[in-house]
Amino acid sequence: MSLYTRKGDDGTTGRLGEGRIPKYDDRLEAIGALDESSAALGVARSAVQDPNRKEIVLALQRDLYRLMAEVAASPENAGEFHFDSGRVEWLEQQTDGLSQVLGMPKEFIVPGDSMAGAALALARAIVRRAERRVAHLADQRLIVNPALQRYLNRLSSLLFVLELTENQVAGTTTTLAKE
Repeated sequence: MSLYTRKGDDGTTGRLGEGRIPKYDDRLEAIGALDESSAALGVARSAVQDPNRKEIVLALQRDLYRLMAEVAASPENAGEFHFDSGRVEWLEQQTDGLSQVLGMPKEFIVPGDSMAGAALALARAIVRRAERRVAHLADQRLIVNPALQRYLNRLSSLLFVLELTENQVAGTTTTLAKE
C-alpha cells in the first residue's frame, strides 16, 4: 500500500465529508495551525519531566485532534464531530490548580528559561495563531460551535502557566521582558 494517493496533486484536499476544497482554503489554514499546535505540544511533552504534566499535555494534543475534526467536517456531517464544551471547564480547572502554587509575573516575560518552558511558550504562540484562524472561520459562519474559540483561548492561558511551572521546576527565574 502506498502512502500517497496523488489526489492532492491538483491543489485540492478531501475533508471529513463529501467534496474537496483548495489547499489554501481558510478552513485548511485553521486545520494546519491546529496541527502545528499539536506538533509543538509534542515537542513540549518530550521536554516535560513530570508524568502528571506530560499527561496534561497529551490530553491537550488529543483535544486538538478532536477540535481539528470538527473544523474539517463538512456541514452535512458536522454533528458527528461536535467538540465537547466540557473540555473548556477542564482547562480552567488545570490552569487554576497549577497557578495557585506560582508567583505570577506582573509584566511580560521572555521565553527560554528552561527547555520545557521554551517549548511550551512556542506551543502557546502557535495556539494563538490557530485561535485567530478559528475565529476567522467563526466570523465567516463556517463553524458554529463557540466552544472551539473558548477552548483555544483558555489553552493559551494553561500553556503560559505550564511554562512558568516548568521554569520553576528547573530552578530558573523567569526572565522579564523589561530590564
